[in-house]
Amino acid sequence: MAGHKLSEAELQEALSSLPGWQIKEGKLYKEYKFNSFPTALGWMVTVGVHAETMGHHPEWLNVYNTVRVNLVTHDIDNAISNLDVELAKKMEELAAQNWK
Repeated sequence: MAGHKLSEAELQEALSSLPGWQIKEGKLYKEYKFNSFPTALGWMVTVGVHAETMGHHPEWLNVYNTVRVNLVTHDIDNAISNLDVELAKKMEELAAQNWK
């Protein structure tokens, strides 16, 4: 799937379907809290496998049970793209599957 920069309208529409996500410093941002470090790490590995198949990787930081995620497409002038929204939706789907 090719990436394209989202217009402001597309970005607002995407945010309406991504609970808890926001724009922070020009990137899609969300902080996830899990029950434990192993749960957070397991979720990250699962997301990582999906991200690798997309060829689109998150910027993220894990501290114990918290994962902070930033999504932006570096190949498209560091803009938020359809690829970022697709990955965010996958993260939401996976987080809802008993990871918390």
